[in-house]
Amino acid sequence: MNKGIYLEKFTSMDFDKYFKLVSNERVMAMITGRAISLDEAVKRYNSVLSNNKLHNLFGNFKVMEISTNKFIGSALLKVKERSSTEAELGYMLLPDYWGKGIGSEIAKLLIDKAKESKQINKIIAIIDPNNIASRKILIKNGFTTHMICEMDGLPGEILSMKI
Repeated sequence: MNKGIYLEKFTSMDFDKYFKLVSNERVMAMITGRAISLDEAVKRYNSVLSNNKLHNLFGNFKVMEISTNKFIGSALLKVKERSSTEAELGYMLLPDYWGKGIGSEIAKLLIDKAKESKQINKIIAIIDPNNIASRKILIKNGFTTHMICEMDGLPGEILSMKI
């Protein structure tokens, strides 16, 4: 069931969209514990653009609403190297779009993209253990908890699935 979204890789023209997301305290509360400053966002965005060049299918994507062509969040399906068999899945949505099933739709689209590649055999996702909504989305889509630990000084839960 499509909620009316599509994914499109971030380009050099999309920094304003990215910054709208990462500078939002509510969005970032369960990711970094704080909103991201402009300087830090610029550095991170350069990394996003570099990551997008690594592989045609994988990278950082804008989540766009089909009916309005409006930016509503970001999605991630990232490999460390071009030949990696493991990918990391992630997503962030602007608060107006929380609780509408869009996170689940993003997860499904990213899992399908990983399967389509025929390269990936394992997907991981890293969340804040207190992010109940994200855990529900991931478990509903076939992920299981692999480990709970501290990551960069913040609580982290690593979930994974084999495909």
